[in-house]
Amino acid sequence: MNEPAEQSVAGAVLTEESGPGGMEPAKSSGAASWLRDVLVSVAVSAFIITFLYQPVRVEGTSMLPMLQNQDRLFINKIAYRVGEIHRGDVVVFLYPHDHTKSYIKRVIAVGGDELRIDHGRVYVNGKPVEESYVPLRFTDDRSQPEMVIPAHEYFVMGDHRSISSDSRDFGPVDRDLIYGKAEFVYWPIEQIGAVR
Repeated sequence: MNEPAEQSVAGAVLTEESGPGGMEPAKSSGAASWLRDVLVSVAVSAFIITFLYQPVRVEGTSMLPMLQNQDRLFINKIAYRVGEIHRGDVVVFLYPHDHTKSYIKRVIAVGGDELRIDHGRVYVNGKPVEESYVPLRFTDDRSQPEMVIPAHEYFVMGDHRSISSDSRDFGPVDRDLIYGKAEFVYWPIEQIGAVR
């Protein structure tokens, strides 16, 4: 959305004539200005998409109810270049067994954590994890023997536990495979909001 200070009115650019008689519309400078604005916009957009934020589309239902199939969202590509990955973050990563595919899951445990799952109940460092993002109808009764997450690896799970293929199946995800943090759903309209 343009701020009033950034708005321009087409045809309102005037230049002084060299002689008496007033003003006339600028023709060539208007086209050059428009072209410059388009090029700057494209360059800024390319920079943002390449280095900061990237639009992605969710395929599948393993992150219900937070993310639905075909939701469009922005992922923050710089968040983990300058910061740490935390428990509870929703991350996008390359699937460990096929780097042509990307997955989106929630971080449950980080390197050094002791994790076990007892009939669907998750324990990290001996304490039960409060998982308000997993509705009762999406729980399952799978178990995971106690394990220590290796350094620089992350145990990830989908919020729709009964249908999610996640670290319970393919193991912890290496830090180098995680390339973005899910930030904001922008489509559809009724889903707009921050990813929590």
